Amino acid sequence: MNKKEKVKWRKLDNSAKLFPIVGNKKFSSIYRLSVVVIEPIDQKLLKQAVEQTIQVFTSFKVCLKKGFFWYYLEENQREINIHEEETYPCHYMDKKANNGYLFKVTYYQNKINVEIFHALTDGSTAIEFVKTIVYHYLNLCYPNNFNKQFSIKNVQADTQNIEDSYLKNYEKKLHRKENSQRAYILKGKKLPPYQVGVTHGFISLKPLIKTCRRLKVTVSQYFTSVLIYSIYQEQKKQKLNKKPIKVCIPVNLKNYFNSTTTSNFFSYMTVVANHKQLDLTDFDLILAFVRNNFKNKLQKEEIAKTMAHTVRLGNSIYIRMIPLYIKKLILKLIYSQIQRYTTTTFSNLGKINVLPEYEPYIDQFLFLIGPEKAEKIKCTACSYGNNMVFSFSSILQNNQVEKNFFSFLKEQEIPTTIVTNGIYTKGENKLYPTINTLKIKEVIEKIKEKNQNKDKVGIIEKMKRKFHF
Repeated sequence: MNKKEKVKWRKLDNSAKLFPIVGNKKFSSIYRLSVVVIEPIDQKLLKQAVEQTIQVFTSFKVCLKKGFFWYYLEENQREINIHEEETYPCHYMDKKANNGYLFKVTYYQNKINVEIFHALTDGSTAIEFVKTIVYHYLNLCYPNNFNKQFSIKNVQADTQNIEDSYLKNYEKKLHRKENSQRAYILKGKKLPPYQVGVTHGFISLKPLIKTCRRLKVTVSQYFTSVLIYSIYQEQKKQKLNKKPIKVCIPVNLKNYFNSTTTSNFFSYMTVVANHKQLDLTDFDLILAFVRNNFKNKLQKEEIAKTMAHTVRLGNSIYIRMIPLYIKKLILKLIYSQIQRYTTTTFSNLGKINVLPEYEPYIDQFLFLIGPEKAEKIKCTACSYGNNMVFSFSSILQNNQVEKNFFSFLKEQEIPTTIVTNGIYTKGENKLYPTINTLKIKEVIEKIKEKNQNKDKVGIIEKMKRKFHF
């Protein structure tokens, strides 16, 4: 780059402002999309595919910088590194190990992983980004099988749209009622640092849809109900805990407002299930309650109220004028309190479609969200082909909620195959590597020997860079 040329930069969107401030190794704000293809991954071709894709998704070619009042995004011209998967999913992204990029691409056997820091974009744009990587990769793998000039509808126009759609659709007059009651927080011993337990349930789509139609609910409503029912089985064992189960559900605002931005544009709704007001041992009652909640809260006006509340906070003159170093202290404290108002998050990306000519080469899509100190488990779903995959990511040693969930599906005669990443079940795994914790310990000891006169922070940072944390 010419030294005289000005470096391009842009502001973070309204949602993205918070993630760099509150993000840390205990709250990564990272989510992962994975694609399983029919043959083992070629690292060199994958790197070429990512480099080709980022020339189209130019809004991803950025790094995070610290300003006086807010963080901001700046153009990044450094190399994109591609690594074999060797850590647990959704860890805090160390920018020094990742050349500053806010996404990271790894692979394992037939699986490509793309992990994204939420300050960069939301799930709807991430899907298109990942699919485009896969298209380019398959073109390189099978150069005679595809038309290299494949097209995605309006891809060039859409990927260059970085407007803040929150500000575009914000209505100042809208206000929402606050729910001030704290949520039930899952209890139990946590896994060692950096470990994340993953449980995927591969669910046959036809029996699931048949069940949902019979019960007159959507798939998201059905899964939310089963999740509440499964969590309550654990909560009722704790006789002194009277707090409601609160499930936070992200909402794609592009389905309700006019927007094609590649920046974040999502909101959320919360289902609050209180066993004082509802018999949570009766699944039919839970189902009716959840269906009614979705119907009432997924109205455009209600969604706009929640969005307006978020935009109002992010654009408050009092918050905007506070220097970043003070803002971080205040917002971290506020966010630590906000986290106590949600039991878990459930995000459903829905059906993922690819261009027909690529379908025979793609076996499955997977989706994960990084768990955290308060929301010790997080849940996701997506479907591709004849399968729906419901996934748990957890920092708890006990995986009873997962067992409750999938046991219930089997009782309802919905065929389900369980695959984990080796935390809860041992043995050969085609989706996840065995993480060598002994190797990590050896590296830490070597670093300590070389840095006897250095502080612990420096040691930890080197260890994190070594393993791409």
